[in-house]
Amino acid sequence: MQSVIEAYLDIETTGLSPQLSEITVVGIYVTGGEENKFIQFVGQDINGDSILESMKGVKRLYTFNGHRFDLPFIFIRHGVSLEQHFEHHDLMNQCWERNLYGGLKAVERCLGIERRIKEVNGLEAVRLWWQYVNNYDQSALKTLLEYNKEDVVNLKTLRDRLLDQP
Repeated sequence: MQSVIEAYLDIETTGLSPQLSEITVVGIYVTGGEENKFIQFVGQDINGDSILESMKGVKRLYTFNGHRFDLPFIFIRHGVSLEQHFEHHDLMNQCWERNLYGGLKAVERCLGIERRIKEVNGLEAVRLWWQYVNNYDQSALKTLLEYNKEDVVNLKTLRDRLLDQP
């Protein structure tokens, strides 16, 4: 029996408004195929076609607060409605059903999901981006990409933990 190919997606942005802000990083973790793969698009490399191409064969898409943030941001900035292409599951809603509230990091702490990069949050991610853009600080970009990767990979861990709970 062939397993269903799933993708986990998280974006970083320069702010909260898709009309006024840019997407700086798109992280996608594709699992269930022949091999798991992690993809990141940064800055000018982000576009609707590359996002869709990277998820070729994916059936289910998982996000955290993606219905209200990530997917509308991608649609407004790049014209692609991922909910039209994939069966979308927003893990935040499943957390709420289990009385797990707060952002992704708060839920991770409640469920004992470890994080290597503890000092970065959404606001710090914006600061890291501008440090990279304004000063060409490769260390800031590296930290931002590691933070995004941890967010994305932890979505799969979160999904697995939610499946284990009644």
